[in-house]
Amino acid sequence: MYDVIVKNGSIVTTEGISKGNIVIKDEKIAAVTEPGVEPEAANVIDAEGKYVFPGAIDTHAHLNDPGFEWREDYEHGTAAAAVGGYTTLIDMPLQNKPAMTNAELFDIKLDKVSPNAYSDFCFWGGLIPDNFDDLEGLYKKGCVAFKSFIGPVSPDYSSLSYGQAYEAMQRIASFGGRAGFHCEDYTTIKWQEARMKKEGRLDWKGFLDSRPVIAEMLATVDIIEIAKATGCKAHICHISHPDVAQKVKEAQQEGYDITAETCSHYLSLTDEDLLKNGPLFKCAPPLHSQEEVDRLWSYVEDGTFSGIASDHSPCSYDEKFNEILGQKINNVFDVWGGISGIQSGFQVAFSEGCVKRNICPSVLAKAMAENPAKAFGIYGRKGAVKPGFDADLVILDPDKEWEITADSLLYKNKISAFVGMKGKGLPVCTIIRGSVVAQDGKITGTKGFGELITRVE
Repeated sequence: MYDVIVKNGSIVTTEGISKGNIVIKDEKIAAVTEPGVEPEAANVIDAEGKYVFPGAIDTHAHLNDPGFEWREDYEHGTAAAAVGGYTTLIDMPLQNKPAMTNAELFDIKLDKVSPNAYSDFCFWGGLIPDNFDDLEGLYKKGCVAFKSFIGPVSPDYSSLSYGQAYEAMQRIASFGGRAGFHCEDYTTIKWQEARMKKEGRLDWKGFLDSRPVIAEMLATVDIIEIAKATGCKAHICHISHPDVAQKVKEAQQEGYDITAETCSHYLSLTDEDLLKNGPLFKCAPPLHSQEEVDRLWSYVEDGTFSGIASDHSPCSYDEKFNEILGQKINNVFDVWGGISGIQSGFQVAFSEGCVKRNICPSVLAKAMAENPAKAFGIYGRKGAVKPGFDADLVILDPDKEWEITADSLLYKNKISAFVGMKGKGLPVCTIIRGSVVAQDGKITGTKGFGELITRVE
């Protein structure tokens, strides 16, 4: 007897959508059968009228654990991910205390967070100027990539210069790793910030003008060129603008292993939302126009992106509106920058893409499951509805209308730019390794069930 059968659903793969049944045994997909072929199973889930997606992978999440748990922790962050349809998340090394920059800190973090995880998770390793000698040790521990900044970053982390990025990428290439970058040019932004302050432009238009698209473009192009020169696999984090995505696409067409992600907020929210509503919509890179949002979707459709990430960057209400770590917020440049979205990303992507723009759901299966699994070395275990893969599935009701409310969020701080958004198409059941962990907006799994996922060698 099998453990679970998910029957009668419309199974979404990168190749298309077909009716069928998914049979699960010992946490794995045992078979995908034709309609009417229903082996006996202990648990039967009827997905009639619904899509069955491969579990989504969030390539960019900040769970702030250990060290800044008042912003978010693994219990709340992974529960929210599971309810939202992200069955695996890749957690960032910064906004941890200390940042995860060596193998010893890898073990400390794993011991701290694993008893509290509802969803599966991977680790990004830290990449800062003084830990180059520790990178291979982190890779051997299981880090799936290394995160650095070509741009301003919070005081508890450090950016790289282009020279440092060159050396780091040489080293990472030597053991086959992938280097990921927040690409915004440091000098451009720092000069523009100083200029805005000097001119007294301390409003949200001043913030947008302090982070022009050229800052993202310069850093992305330079990192791509360094990747070409070193042979290092590179990942461009949270691309916000279609012209930047085009540079990644061109490098991919030339045969270079350059991957990239965008985020649900860059595919749904605009600069007008920031100008109208303020702090909750501040993020970096910043939001752009509706025309640019629409153009960015074309790079989701053509397969450029390996991830529609959340860049879940939670904070307290005070850090958006009053003070950060005891320092009073005096203007827009002091406001915490980041959007909480790990619970909302999948439904937003489906509603904005498949409902509003009539994009085939198979596009999301590729952008949110298969491509990220391949980019981060976990394909074969994650990323597809195929026999032998982990039984990670998201059942989505395409007719379910929704409105995101603060009360519905499982975050430690129930604030988000997505509160108030309405749409259609909602994850109603999330299965991780054959177990139902979330249903109808509620977490049903067991804390500690989530596992660390490392590269498939």
